[in-house]
Amino acid sequence: MNKIFGVIGGDRRQAELAQLLAGDGHAVRTYGLDRWKGIGPDTLDRAAAADVVILPLPLCRGDGVLNCEEGAVPTADLFRRLRPGQRILAGQVRPRQREEAEALGLTVEDYFLREDLAVANAAATAEGAVQTAMEHLDRTLLGLDCLVIGFGRIGKLLSCRLHGLGARVTATARKPEDLAWIRAYGYQALETGRLDGHLSAFGAVFNTVPSPVLGAPLLRQLPEDCLLMDLASVRGIEAAEGKTLWARSLPGRLSPRTAAAAIRDAVYYILLEE
Repeated sequence: MNKIFGVIGGDRRQAELAQLLAGDGHAVRTYGLDRWKGIGPDTLDRAAAADVVILPLPLCRGDGVLNCEEGAVPTADLFRRLRPGQRILAGQVRPRQREEAEALGLTVEDYFLREDLAVANAAATAEGAVQTAMEHLDRTLLGLDCLVIGFGRIGKLLSCRLHGLGARVTATARKPEDLAWIRAYGYQALETGRLDGHLSAFGAVFNTVPSPVLGAPLLRQLPEDCLLMDLASVRGIEAAEGKTLWARSLPGRLSPRTAAAAIRDAVYYILLEE
């Protein structure tokens, strides 16, 4: 596989990804990553001319703006620099950006739709959530009552890690089969939509559901010193001044090398499957 890779935008994951690809012997051009040591800057046009263009996870930081810390790059402007037939890969591609690309004859492949990458990302997120919680708590997780809202990939892995550290874990789900699995793992189970009256004992709450689940009435039922951490891409916990940590993109901040390796492997699999 002798290709030129263009790695454009993103956080430290993308910087580590560029280094991993270069370490594998590939020619790599980058844009928007020169703040990290060892990443030489290229122009946007030069990086966009590569055989394979790898855009960040998530693709957008704002409405129609590329997730890039070096400056505001509208995705429509970026796509005009690309050409049909290029392999263009990105994570969490929104419908608007897919439409922008298709209007120019481009195909953007969403590497985050791969289950192997989603699971690896969930594992790194769960580990990062535990690390962040330990940094903000004045107590140990051992014996602490913890609530994990949602039992998807992150909820499953986070519940497992908290349980392994001795926390008393309660997990929530909407589907009866997921509630059955929660009990089978040895955790307490609650229905996500029926939390009223069951929140008074928790010392930490971790939300993984990307929709409103904890509003002001439910928040008032939690202890004053309860740690609130929102891991979802869309806030599920109503903003509470000084109380809620919106811990997005934990892999990119806390384990970028591992997260980058998972993205690299997903990219290689995609290219080998063509």
